[in-house]
Amino acid sequence: MLTRKPATSVIRVLVVDDSSFMRGAITRHIQRDARFLVVGAAANGREAVAKTKELRPDVVTMDVEMPEMNGIEALRQILAQTSTPVVMLSAQTEAGAKTTIQALQYGAMDFIPKKAGFEQLHEKLAAVAGAARARLSPIAAPRGQAVAAKPRLGPLRPRVVVIGSSTGGPSALRQVLERLPSPFPAPIVVAQHMPAQFTSAMAKWLADHCPLKIVEAADDMALAPGCVYIGPGGMQFRVVNGRVKISADQGESLYKPSVDVLALSVAISCGGNALAIMLTGMGNDGAKGFLKLKEAGAYVIAQDQASSAVWGMPRAVAEAGAADEILALGEIGKRVGVLLGLAT
Repeated sequence: MLTRKPATSVIRVLVVDDSSFMRGAITRHIQRDARFLVVGAAANGREAVAKTKELRPDVVTMDVEMPEMNGIEALRQILAQTSTPVVMLSAQTEAGAKTTIQALQYGAMDFIPKKAGFEQLHEKLAAVAGAARARLSPIAAPRGQAVAAKPRLGPLRPRVVVIGSSTGGPSALRQVLERLPSPFPAPIVVAQHMPAQFTSAMAKWLADHCPLKIVEAADDMALAPGCVYIGPGGMQFRVVNGRVKISADQGESLYKPSVDVLALSVAISCGGNALAIMLTGMGNDGAKGFLKLKEAGAYVIAQDQASSAVWGMPRAVAEAGAADEILALGEIGKRVGVLLGLAT
């Protein structure tokens, strides 16, 4: 294992994988970036739990399938005993996708498909570790941004509700969707940063836990009120003339699906007749699209820092001046009902 004197702001990582080859490969990859120091490694979940308590890393990378104790059980024990964020390393198979969604449900902050060659690993580790530190000294809401309801002349009548999310998104989506009134009077379109196959597993999982109809979006589907359409991973998702448009990325965004691409299409199709919700996620994808919606007259809600796994995308929306309200996650679903005149 590489060693060096840690910098003041170094991010300390524990690597967990039953393969010695993978532990070495992950360690070498992580330590190519001077912001990180791998402080230990574990070959199974039992070791992972013990070393997390002993070494107190800033973040853990966790394999799923391991002897003695698998990654899911290790995740549950780590989160029961510590506040250490965990990023899962997942097999990009149907079974791997289902297990990954389960891990996110239990509290994993994010995941990396192993076949992706650790793409975005540094970015995700930095985001979740930084978010954990930021929660100890939260940032005030940007000046001039509303944090409470603005008076309205009457209920909203959106043609579409658009939701953006990334890191921490699956569990946040569930908490919003399960609190929405049913029947719901508009279609809901969702861009969640996630690779192909994983979005299908997420849609099935959400469908099992929420009263609304939830499907992975397919090209040329007609949007129907009360149905939630999850953009497929690895593709771009648009709304065009009341129908779903799925296409390969043409250099529009690093993210597939991209919240900006979806939100801009809603702005073109629906103008201000939309409600937009930005949930937890790293980066700033969606800020441009949500600002365009806001300028057209749409109503925009951003999740607050305290309830966000990573307050990146909602913060970008707020700092762009696009947020009508900044709300805690648990308040968003009920607030949507109030805005639509379906709840008090």
